[in-house]
Amino acid sequence: MTLTWRDPWMLCLLVLIVPIWWRWLRRAPHAAVRFSSITWLRAQGGSLRVLARLLLPLLRTLSVGLLVVCLARPQQPNQETRVLSEGIAIQMLVDRSSSMLAMDFRIEGEPVDRLEAVKKVVREFVLGSDDLDGRPDDLVGMITFAGYADSKCPLTLDKAFLVETLDQTEIVSAKEGREEDGTAIGDAIALAVERMRDLDRRRSENSAARIKAKIVILLTDGENNRGDFSPQQAAELAAKYDIKIYTVGAGTTGMAPMPMNTAFGRVLRQVPVTIDEETLRQIADVTGGQYWRATDTDSLREIYAEIDAREKTETEEKRYFQYAELATERLQLGWITLPALLPIVAALLALEVLLMNTWLRKVP
Repeated sequence: MTLTWRDPWMLCLLVLIVPIWWRWLRRAPHAAVRFSSITWLRAQGGSLRVLARLLLPLLRTLSVGLLVVCLARPQQPNQETRVLSEGIAIQMLVDRSSSMLAMDFRIEGEPVDRLEAVKKVVREFVLGSDDLDGRPDDLVGMITFAGYADSKCPLTLDKAFLVETLDQTEIVSAKEGREEDGTAIGDAIALAVERMRDLDRRRSENSAARIKAKIVILLTDGENNRGDFSPQQAAELAAKYDIKIYTVGAGTTGMAPMPMNTAFGRVLRQVPVTIDEETLRQIADVTGGQYWRATDTDSLREIYAEIDAREKTETEEKRYFQYAELATERLQLGWITLPALLPIVAALLALEVLLMNTWLRKVP
């Protein structure tokens, strides 16, 4: 238990205890009745009532001592910390078109497809790792896109749900058909803008929500070839609502190994890589963001680390101290609750007066 004193100099008044005992020990002899001999009385010993008279100075000492302690105002501080976070709303746009099957990324030396590498890096970006702090105070959502854009996870603080949803994301398969494949970059951005506008409407209803900035991280390995919105239209819409877009082109330059099903089984064949870097740069420029090209897992991790460093959440910590006045408030010691000191002082004084005028009364 931490104990502080508001007026510790008042403890000097404890010196008042000295006159109590000095007066008791130096008290003058009282009126007496003369007897020829009191030897037989001394042989009887002191009665309980005589011995109990020592209670009077003890009670006076305790009451005066506790009263002085009350005047010094002992306090038990209870620290409360309030953390105000001004977070960032982040929409992750993840390409899941069939071209993401290219095996030009590696994790721990083993070749993996592009989406698998993206999952690992985004997981570290959201939850944190040795190089990244994570985004615990930010609202993060996820939109996946191929031929169509689909909101998979709303803007949320529940990072576990977000990561679980990301892990369940799969690349468009042949069973889904050609109509599901493609790269609808414009539609994905437009959907992200709509989700950010929904957030603004919720904020107007809840003034406690504090969002420092709204950003979109768009990752794709191709060029826009589907959808109702062009990337330029969607970028202008994002800029209108102060939404910054960081764009990432994922994939090696030139050729990339792509798994193919043949009569001899699944094999890797080199296919040309086409990323519309010019459009991705335009999207970033219009919204105040930046474009990067990730050719391997390490460069992809560095890109997300740079975004993490640029978009920092501001946290303001305020500490409040609430003081319990032990003179007038109860003291909690674990599972034991002690009463306030002033009632104890009053009880001791009342007990002294009661004993002095009843059981321990002197005659004369």
